[in-house]
Amino acid sequence: MPKPVNPTLLQTHVMFMVLYLAGFFMERRPCAVCSLVFLSAVFLVCYSGLGSCIFWSNNCDNVRCDDG
Repeated sequence: MPKPVNPTLLQTHVMFMVLYLAGFFMERRPCAVCSLVFLSAVFLVCYSGLGSCIFWSNNCDNVRCDDG
């Protein structure tokens, strides 16, 4: 699912993605190893680079960063 271009829709997108993944885990009930692999992959994608996470955006172009 692509992130919305409009930054005001980002919170709605995050809520939708979290509910979608929670619904998937409740409906399909994947094995523990599969769940662990999936969650670790999401963690690595979210913390691998600036603005690459599917849940939130760390884009310093639109928002002034505190790093200077």
